Amino acid sequence: MANKLETIIPEELITNKIYFIRNQKVMLDKDLASLYEVETKVLKQAVKRNIDRFPEDFMFELTKEESDSLRSQFVTLKRGGHVKYLPMAFSEQGVAMLSSVLNSKRAIKVNIQIIRLFTKLRAVLSDNTELRLEIEHIKKKLNNHSQNIELVFKYLDELIEKKESTKPRKKIGYIVKG
Repeated sequence: MANKLETIIPEELITNKIYFIRNQKVMLDKDLASLYEVETKVLKQAVKRNIDRFPEDFMFELTKEESDSLRSQFVTLKRGGHVKYLPMAFSEQGVAMLSSVLNSKRAIKVNIQIIRLFTKLRAVLSDNTELRLEIEHIKKKLNNHSQNIELVFKYLDELIEKKESTKPRKKIGYIVKG
C-alpha cells in the first residue's frame, strides 16, 4: 500500500506544476494543497504558524505583478475574479519542509515523490549543461582548426607568389663536363 501511495500522482502532473520564478524552480501553494488534498487556506495557515522553518530561499510570496503574470498565462480565474492573498512559492527545500508542518502521511508521501522529481530534473539539466559545454568546446576547436587551415593556405599562396615572381638566379658553382 505504501508504494502505491508514493506513485499515486503521475509525474507529468507534478512536472506541470513546477514553475521557474526568480531564477529558481518552485511550486505554488494552491498546487501543493491540491496534491496534498488539503485546502490552500490550511496549507498557508500551517506555514504561517511555522514561519521560522521557511526562510526566503525555501518560500516567498509572489509580488502582485508575478501573480498577475501567472494568472494571465494560465487563465486560472474567471473574468473579474481576484486573489485575496498573494500565492506562496516553495523551492525544493520548502516543499520538503512542508511535510513536517502539515504532518500527514499523504503530505510525506507526496513530498517524497516531488523531491525525487526535483532531483531528476536537476540531473537532466546538469546533463544538458555538460553537453552544451562539450559542444562549445568542439566549436572552439573547429574554429581554431579553420583559422589554422586558412593561415596555412595563406602561407602557401605567399610562397607560390614569391616563387613565380622571382627571376631565375644565375647559377654559381663548378660546371662538370663529362
